[in-house]
Amino acid sequence: MRNYLAFIHKDANSDYTVTFPDFPGCVTAGSTLDEARAMAQEALPFHLEGLLEDGEALADPMLLEEALEVDPANRRAVAFLVEVPIEEPMIRINITAPKAALARIDRYAQAHGMSRSAFLIQSARLIMQKGA
Repeated sequence: MRNYLAFIHKDANSDYTVTFPDFPGCVTAGSTLDEARAMAQEALPFHLEGLLEDGEALADPMLLEEALEVDPANRRAVAFLVEVPIEEPMIRINITAPKAALARIDRYAQAHGMSRSAFLIQSARLIMQKGA
């Protein structure tokens, strides 16, 4: 499961438009807030399935702060999360690491209810989001 940001925008004399900062090409709309939100729940998974079928990798979900910087119009919109039940295919990799470091990683991951792989992926995402 992944949660992606969506923004509901409303201009005078228009429907409610929903945009997704992680996927600029994906836009939907509804005549009411509830309809716009429901359309977003359908549009985003459909869009992501197409990306995956085309062999494209899915973007990691953007942080709210990043989304507000990407498009200043998002500051005047209502933000919400769209849960997408799509996961990218897993790939097995081999890494080389010091035995003691792996032991520390395993202890930390286990204490926090994660596998070694989940810990390493989550750690990498956090570092990449910070721009380090």
